[in-house]
Amino acid sequence: MSGVNEIRSTFLDYFQKNGHEVIPSSPLVPRNDPTLMFVNAGMVQFKNVFTGLETRSYSRATTAQKSVRAGGKHNDLDNVGYTARHLTFFEMLGNFSFGDYFKERAIELAWNLITKEFGLSKDKLLVTVYHTDDEAVGYWKKIAGFSDDRIIRIATSDNFWAMGDTGPCGPCSEIFIDRGEHIWGGPPGSPEEDGDRFLEFWNLVFMQYEQVTKEERVALPRPSIDTGMGLERMASILQGVESVFETDLFRHLIDVTASALGRAPDADTVASFRVIADHLRSSSFLVADGVLPSNEGRGYVLRRIMRRAMRHAQLLGANEPLMWKLVPALVREMGQAYPELGRGEALITETLKLEETRFGKTLARGLGLLADATETLGDGDMLDGETAFKLYDTYGFPLDLTQDALRQRNISVNLAGFTEAMERQKAEARANWAGSGEAATETVWFSVREKAGATEFLGYETEQAEGIVLSLVKDGAVVDAAKEGEQVAVIVNQTPFYGESGGQMGDTGIISGEGFSIEVSDTQRKADGLFVHNGKVTKGAVKTGAAVELKVDHARRTRLRANHSATHLIHEALREVLGTHVAQKGSLVAPERLRFDISHNKPIALEELEEVERMANEIVVQNSPVTTRLMSVDDAIAEGAMALFGEKYGDEVRVVSMGTGVSGVKANRPYSVELCGGTHVRSTGDIGLVRIVADNAVAAGVRRIEALTGEAARRHLDEQDRRLKAAAATLKVAPGDVPARVEALLDERKKLERELTEARKKLALGGSSANGAAEERETVAGVGFLGKSVSGVTPKDLKPLADAGKSTLGSGVVVFVGSGDDGKASVVVGVTDDLTARFSAVDLVRVASAALGGQGGGGRADMAQAGGPDGSKASEAIAAVRAALAGA
Repeated sequence: MSGVNEIRSTFLDYFQKNGHEVIPSSPLVPRNDPTLMFVNAGMVQFKNVFTGLETRSYSRATTAQKSVRAGGKHNDLDNVGYTARHLTFFEMLGNFSFGDYFKERAIELAWNLITKEFGLSKDKLLVTVYHTDDEAVGYWKKIAGFSDDRIIRIATSDNFWAMGDTGPCGPCSEIFIDRGEHIWGGPPGSPEEDGDRFLEFWNLVFMQYEQVTKEERVALPRPSIDTGMGLERMASILQGVESVFETDLFRHLIDVTASALGRAPDADTVASFRVIADHLRSSSFLVADGVLPSNEGRGYVLRRIMRRAMRHAQLLGANEPLMWKLVPALVREMGQAYPELGRGEALITETLKLEETRFGKTLARGLGLLADATETLGDGDMLDGETAFKLYDTYGFPLDLTQDALRQRNISVNLAGFTEAMERQKAEARANWAGSGEAATETVWFSVREKAGATEFLGYETEQAEGIVLSLVKDGAVVDAAKEGEQVAVIVNQTPFYGESGGQMGDTGIISGEGFSIEVSDTQRKADGLFVHNGKVTKGAVKTGAAVELKVDHARRTRLRANHSATHLIHEALREVLGTHVAQKGSLVAPERLRFDISHNKPIALEELEEVERMANEIVVQNSPVTTRLMSVDDAIAEGAMALFGEKYGDEVRVVSMGTGVSGVKANRPYSVELCGGTHVRSTGDIGLVRIVADNAVAAGVRRIEALTGEAARRHLDEQDRRLKAAAATLKVAPGDVPARVEALLDERKKLERELTEARKKLALGGSSANGAAEERETVAGVGFLGKSVSGVTPKDLKPLADAGKSTLGSGVVVFVGSGDDGKASVVVGVTDDLTARFSAVDLVRVASAALGGQGGGGRADMAQAGGPDGSKASEAIAAVRAALAGA
């Protein structure tokens, strides 16, 4: 029992058997401690439990916690590869008691594990305690049988742990092993304590006090236990090797690296192999936990880790990207213990490959420019800051890389000049911003961004986190505080709230702190990476610098995720059904619905929409994972990813893939692949159901699709079902027979309408008498004339009436004026064929139209139609035609 995976499982199983709850590792990005760059110890996820702000269902816990020490005050980056035990990524095994057992049981559990389960020799072990902790000394003597010379009292803070300037604290007891006289070094507290002979591998923290003020310390009512054992150090002990890099896991990673490079490590290159192995782990786990390389914050630390490894790969002769090829080996070694590695493998691989490709270009270009800029410099000289800044700003060559490249030649960089050049550029950018027209109304965000930096977005992985208020903006101005009832914009260092972008609406939720609460009504993005939480202070007062807890409205975010993912599926289905000319032209992803516009120049048939909906739901029921990768824009598009209308993309883009095609060109291939920075469901099944509810034209060649998902779609279907059942009850048929019954009723209605129209025609022509119309005829200037005002006859039925009237007259002119319910009138004039040489129906109908208050009219010489706004003048219109005939 000495393999890393076996040691981990043995530790967790041991404490589980002793009444501890096995708790999964928390992500590397702290959710409950905004002061930390990365999680660096097992107790971080239990911080609020120890302070009493949070309660759990258990009082004992054990974890294998992912940890990174590569930024902030805990930074081992530069030591990795050159010492036997420094790592940027490591696993911290720990057991915790929250007011349950204390010193005696903690020491007993530790002693039994290391001597019985792990089989370490008692004779090689020794411990340290805080110099006044006589209680711990007594327990070590009782449980381990140690003599005084094996219990070393330490008077410094090395053996007294504190969470901060105030809060829980207490003495520590560290366990060491003597690795033998062949290794230089002395026991803790001796002049040679920095040597590697005596290796500390487990620290027991006895949390028994609370630091109230700098001067006041009181006893905790429920003392607790927090321990931390370095898994890699324990593996080196149990495997009998002097360096953590000689343990089984690292040997496997180094062997894979050697195979990929075609060369084995030697005394001159072993450090580079170790750097690559360690940095591969830290880079992969950070990406899996949502950190992506950038030029600020956590992303910048990740980029430094990646590029340091990549630089060592190039020193080993790698002429093409190497790191991404090693990811499968890491997943094989650690994926079972940490499933997030497997889930994120595609994202990790693409991110490493993209970063290494870009770094290769940056390095080659930067080194060339640097060589030109320093060709006249010699030993002890200094590169001017202006040149160093130009390399950084224009060519993307980091300052630390410039310093490293010049260090071998003993050339330094004028840091003051570099800083001055950077400040000058900021001033110019500020002036450009202020003079940018419409954007000038938001100049406040530029200054806030410059001071606060970009906001770390945690929302891909979590909906709850803690942060620090960096700035408050009220009525367009920066303020120090905002009180209850006031509207305020809040900027924090990190947030799970999504800022509106790419059609997806910003998140809402609650920001709270000690004595205050803010209801966030919207989140926006401003000034290149600044997340602005707009809300109202509903309790107390918030001040700059306050620690806050941020909680996204989970139900609303869940609906937004579903609607955004459904948009992708519908988009792809439309392209398959209608053709690849379909492209998204804008969208709205709201919590209650989704809407997006597409390029398509004709209405979408009902059966086409049904097929689109069916295909989208086909992917939903697959319940396949939604995966994300980081790629260059060109590579992403080359692989078939769609870029969306109106989106601005940087050099690196998130590529979201979901589903597997069932048929056609997409069969057995990723179904939907799009560039997208929004939030999405974990699996397509989380969408629940897709229901398209509308298709309308919004512009020439552009149609708007509206749809619902999940519960909203279900409610929509329920409402349709209720309406169907109500219609069936009204029609006195079964729901399935409603269409046939409606069709029969429509046919019956058409028949009745035809009969009614015929009846109205007969009535207009003088009733059912065959001689009715003939009896009403008159002669005007020797020409037969029939003029009638009718009601209940539609304009389209006036011409058939005129034809019937002409037939009745045999020779003559007929005029029919129909009045509508809206008070307007239509008029038709008909002239029999024998009279069209003398009279034009068009001329006569215009005379009638003028009498009705209208103008114009059109048709043929034998039949013409017009209208007018005043139906009450029907008699005048007929009289006007009669007069026109008389005067002809």
